[in-house]
Amino acid sequence: MIERYSRPEMVSIWSPATKFKIWFEIEAHACDAMADIGVIPRENADAVWKAKDVEFDVARIDEIEAVTKHDVIAFLTHLAEHVGSDEARFVHQGMTSSDVLDTCFNVQLVRAADILIEGVKGLMAALKKRALEHKMTLRVGRSHGIHAEPTTMGLTFARFYAEMDRNLLRMNTARAEVATGAISGAVGTFANIDPAVEEHVCKQIGLTPEPISTQVIPRDRHAAFFAALGVVSSSIENIAIEIRHMQRTEVLEGAEFFSMGQKGSSAMPHKKNPVLTENLTGLARLVRMAVIPAMENVAMWHERDISHSSVERNIGPDSTITLDFALARMTAVVDKMLVFPENMLDNMNKFPGLVMSQRVLLALTQAGVSRETAYSLVQRNALHVWEYGKDFRELLLADPEVVAALGEVAINEKFDMRYHTKHVDTIFKRVFG
Repeated sequence: MIERYSRPEMVSIWSPATKFKIWFEIEAHACDAMADIGVIPRENADAVWKAKDVEFDVARIDEIEAVTKHDVIAFLTHLAEHVGSDEARFVHQGMTSSDVLDTCFNVQLVRAADILIEGVKGLMAALKKRALEHKMTLRVGRSHGIHAEPTTMGLTFARFYAEMDRNLLRMNTARAEVATGAISGAVGTFANIDPAVEEHVCKQIGLTPEPISTQVIPRDRHAAFFAALGVVSSSIENIAIEIRHMQRTEVLEGAEFFSMGQKGSSAMPHKKNPVLTENLTGLARLVRMAVIPAMENVAMWHERDISHSSVERNIGPDSTITLDFALARMTAVVDKMLVFPENMLDNMNKFPGLVMSQRVLLALTQAGVSRETAYSLVQRNALHVWEYGKDFRELLLADPEVVAALGEVAINEKFDMRYHTKHVDTIFKRVFG
């Protein structure tokens, strides 16, 4: 991933230095376990830990790999350069490359998930703060982009909070899905390595043993993980799209914070563009791009092939780094977002009173008018609001059939905005507890 959309903590998880450190720990803990059960000498296992604080030379490993054409063998050769050839002769005994690669990959995914989970929590906190702040700030709800009925800005933020709360559960589940390790040898039968070694290694590095592996950890786990990331990214886009629409000149109910010195357009100095949320819409596409390849990785030939490997070397870093950045950016956008309550009221009153059409319809049916007739009475007045900019309430009060059915007092009562906010507290209690 490019530096522009990266944050250091997540990037470090995927660095070659981190990867080789994890590989070392897997191999060293495996040696400890094999020494414990008497398979290798204790002194050889202890000797491996001489490399505990070594900063492995990435260039040297690449140099060896250029000859061996095998990354794990290249690492093991380099490890022996630090530990000593004789001392290191039992390293990797009974193991296969996938034991190291897959277990390491899952360690990295778990660490990435921990950062992403905190990112989701941070976004939820920002959404909750803005929801409470604008709990009763009236704005028009829209269906198909058309004015529908009144809602509140607080409910908009609360809706996004609830979606992110579900994503928090998805991310915790996704983390658990990939928190397994496998040290089971070629084709996963433990023929050349005791299951106790796997149990020890997994315990030391914070994973649980894979119940049954082939030569690789089953990729349905990873498919579920990347699918969860895709859903989180779509939720980010959902918020981004709402803010982008709100920032349109014709709407202007909310907007991204525009900092001092910021420029909107190279050609038009007046522009304040929703560049952050547009960027987030694009980043969401990048994260979702990983979902289908991850699902296609589930199917492999027999006990293993490496069709998944090139995919994961890309999507592992790219999707987690991108989503981490996107979560942080969206949190900042929500936290600093400008909200314009007066514009919300002005927009709602662009077609005066029209948002109360359903309430009038229901009142007419309650008063004994057939639904078909009631709909016709309301619609003929509503269309005059659309076409001529009339006030809906005034038109109703001037309509003899509507007045005959409801009376003037009842008609006026139907335009009380509190009708549409009476259950806001109930919804907030459901969302926030």
